Amino acid sequence: MAQTDTVTLHPPVVQRQPKDYKSDLEPIWCPGCGDYGVLNALFKAMSQLNIDPDKTVLVSGIGCSSRLPGFVVTYGFHGVHGRILPVATGIKLARPDLTVIGVGGDGDGYSIGMGHFSHAARRNIDITYIVMNNQIYGLTKGQTSPTSSHGFVTKTTPFGNVEGTLNPLQIAIVSGATFVARGYSSMPNQLARIIAEAIKHPGFALVDVFSPCVTFNKVQTYDYFKGKVYEIPATHDPTDKYAALRLAEEEEPFPVGILYRVERPTLNEEIARIQRQAYTENPSVEQLFKRYM
Repeated sequence: MAQTDTVTLHPPVVQRQPKDYKSDLEPIWCPGCGDYGVLNALFKAMSQLNIDPDKTVLVSGIGCSSRLPGFVVTYGFHGVHGRILPVATGIKLARPDLTVIGVGGDGDGYSIGMGHFSHAARRNIDITYIVMNNQIYGLTKGQTSPTSSHGFVTKTTPFGNVEGTLNPLQIAIVSGATFVARGYSSMPNQLARIIAEAIKHPGFALVDVFSPCVTFNKVQTYDYFKGKVYEIPATHDPTDKYAALRLAEEEEPFPVGILYRVERPTLNEEIARIQRQAYTENPSVEQLFKRYM
């Protein structure tokens, strides 16, 4: 009898559209809030990569922007203030097969969460961190944040902010982040491309987004940003750390795009290497005592 070839049938790959990632929960941000642009850019980025919602986790903390996981049909974890990154790190270490995305605001990430921010960057955990930077505390009704400008008048600084403005892009670069970018919520197509590149990147990826607060920040408005943002030119070398730091220092106009991108082993890869080494050597208890005692 003649041998017949066996044909294995695979289900067709379904290309998901941005609308396929929307949940039934309607966003409740103020009309005109920049976070709508970030959410739509995230939908577009997920569609571009055809990300499986069942293998994706969004982690958030406290703040207006931290409501975002509820608007997306993925798994979500709404944590406490400033604790996005340790939760996201734990998820990625436990389930390295998942796509893990942290979302939050400048108050959550760069104030109470700053200690976690620097350490997540240096560990190079393979997660994407999207920060909606409106340069004010929105949910608590308009107080100065770490990224508020000098002289900024709010309820907590009625005579003007006397503190310097924190630069999260420079902090991320010098802390060891391997992907650092800035976007603007009114440039959703470019922002979607940036987010897609950040998700694809193997390592800690920061996407800091200018996301105007239309209710409480009357300084850094959409009119303020008109003519004050420009796309980083293609001639920029994102592997040049010092060129990236100089770009991050620029103000008015502000560069948007990928400032810095390099590759080095992720935390998951380093742990896997140690596990392989330990398994290969398989030292006895006596050998370990001799080595370390």
